[in-house]
Amino acid sequence: MKPQSLQRKLTAILSADVKGYSRLMGEDEEATIRTLTAHRKVMATLIQKHRGRVVDAPGDNVLAEFGSVVDAVECAVEIQRELATRNTELPGEWSFASVSTSGM
Repeated sequence: MKPQSLQRKLTAILSADVKGYSRLMGEDEEATIRTLTAHRKVMATLIQKHRGRVVDAPGDNVLAEFGSVVDAVECAVEIQRELATRNTELPGEWSFASVSTSGM
């Protein structure tokens, strides 16, 4: 019997979550969910634009994979810029999404 060969896949992972999510939920749950939903749509669009795919989105996190580290980093930078602009429209201490990438 021939042993099965192990298939490997190199992937870059992008993980984004909401800074202070528990605090924001405590302050205004409806506004937090509404803002999170809007920001997730933006992130999903940018992830697709950079040839990635959303793998999971538990709680306040978005997890995406990319075939290229360059695509993942460029996407993370664009997400940070876009959400920084959108965050200026939010009240007080609100700040959504902290994004990081890692090669796997």
